[in-house]
Amino acid sequence: MKRVLKTAAFVLMAISLNSCLAGRFMADYALKPTPHGVQDIERTRHKADSLLPGSTAWYDGLKARGILKDHWISGGEGVKLHACYVPAARPEEAHGTAVVVHGYTDNHFVFLYLVRMYRDRLNYNVLFPDLQYHGYSGGDAIQMGWKDRLDLEKWIEVAHDIFQDDFMVLHGVSMGAATVMMASGDPLPDYVRCFVEDCGYTSAWDQFASTLKQRFRLPPFPLLNSASIVTRKRYGWGFKDASSVEQLHKCVKPMLFIHGDADDFVPFAHLEKNFRAKWHGYKEKWEVPGAVHANSYAKYPEEYTRRVENFLKTVHNMIEDGSIYDK
Repeated sequence: MKRVLKTAAFVLMAISLNSCLAGRFMADYALKPTPHGVQDIERTRHKADSLLPGSTAWYDGLKARGILKDHWISGGEGVKLHACYVPAARPEEAHGTAVVVHGYTDNHFVFLYLVRMYRDRLNYNVLFPDLQYHGYSGGDAIQMGWKDRLDLEKWIEVAHDIFQDDFMVLHGVSMGAATVMMASGDPLPDYVRCFVEDCGYTSAWDQFASTLKQRFRLPPFPLLNSASIVTRKRYGWGFKDASSVEQLHKCVKPMLFIHGDADDFVPFAHLEKNFRAKWHGYKEKWEVPGAVHANSYAKYPEEYTRRVENFLKTVHNMIEDGSIYDK
């Protein structure tokens, strides 16, 4: 019996050690990919042009003229954070301010198509940040939207100080959408009026579980559990903490949900779970036919623009008639 117990204890220790090592690998693989930051800028500039030709020339031209500018702040735990901002095409007639939030392993360059949509087509002022570990921002690792939401809340204040609008929309794609949804459940200033989330995940846990299954044919246990423990020890949060669903339960302001029905990176099923999780306030949903991950605008640019514009007009009208929190 003693021999059996010793053997069992040895096996359990070996499993625990292997799980711990695997968890550290998983945490690094998921949250510290390389290259990143300034080393990855050139790739993302090319990606921006592939999504909407001429985007980087548009960006460079406005920056050279001093219209588009950089801004730096200190985020949580002293992390240096970067964003760009640009006024509406017709500033004196601006309809408000949009804060555009990029996705996983991207940066402020990638979603210039949204910056251009808001500025040039919808006449909104725009601020578009680099999340931690992306672009020109600092940070030790990707925060999957959870700590990013707190940085976003700082950028909300910066954008308001710059543009002095009483109407602000937060618009995110992929991890940026998760960041927006996670922020939507926190107390936000009254001038933050609504949200647009495009292909965001339900939680970091669900997203990593899906990735493990798709890429490695592995179940969540024990690898994801171990990686989440490592993440909590290193960064102060676990994969289940970073939940769009839980934050959406507390959201009372209008939200537009967008997701391509051919998305196999953030599975299409996440759309319905997120949509149902928003119990309070006005909401709309667009299931985009044939669109893969973060591809809805590229596939249907005019309809995407029209749906966002109509949603924003609806919110403006609800504010005017006092019905914004009735539905």
